[in-house]
Amino acid sequence: MISDLFEILLLSLIQGVSEFLPISSAAHLILASNIYEFKNQSLLIDISLHLGSLLAILFYFRNEIFNLKNNLNLFYKIIVATLPLIIIGYFLYSTGIIYEFRNIKVIVWTTFVGAILLHIADRRKIFNNLENSFNFKSALIIGLFQIIALIPGTSRAGITITAGRILGFDRTDSTKISFYLSIPALAGASVIGIKDLLKENIEFNFIVLAGIFLSFVFSLITIKYFLKFIKKFSFKIFVFYRIILSLILLYIIYF
Repeated sequence: MISDLFEILLLSLIQGVSEFLPISSAAHLILASNIYEFKNQSLLIDISLHLGSLLAILFYFRNEIFNLKNNLNLFYKIIVATLPLIIIGYFLYSTGIIYEFRNIKVIVWTTFVGAILLHIADRRKIFNNLENSFNFKSALIIGLFQIIALIPGTSRAGITITAGRILGFDRTDSTKISFYLSIPALAGASVIGIKDLLKENIEFNFIVLAGIFLSFVFSLITIKYFLKFIKKFSFKIFVFYRIILSLILLYIIYF
């Protein structure tokens, strides 16, 4: 029981932190799996962790998300930005092409290249803002960048924040846009997982509930303090972190 709780605590921490920071959740899961052999990393656990993160982002931005009367335009932009991911994602999953990308070598290079792209984008001048400049065109462009996140190691948060900075949004606005786009992405991942679960014998237990709760807590903490962090600092620490992480994974592969 104690080992099960430790596993779900660790998995929830990885999910809650890596889902919203510009780092790679896939890379961290690989690294963690090389240190500790997980016994509870099932589809049901994955869904519970995604649900926890989804509930956290909905709770944190509840005033913006649920105030549709004043934010209906934002809702439409989120849909437009999500459509490319749905279309291309469906094609890659239905054809099985997506599984060709799921290997550690791909994750190493996407983690490294993603760091370089984030560094370059973060040097861009700020000439747009979320309130006046986040239109359907910019939403679609960021949505097209989000397609790259289908390749493991890219980091959905990382590539959408990078796209926002390329378009001239500041760090806070780029991150908020990334957070908004995480809502349909997390919801979609949960729906796909639940669809697959319906084919199996589902057994809900305390570990599943613990996964939802812990993922919610870690996600909420990450969202809150990451937004505070980027008001004072650049993304440079995440660039260095991703480069170091990719080097560690290279060592795991070849040594």
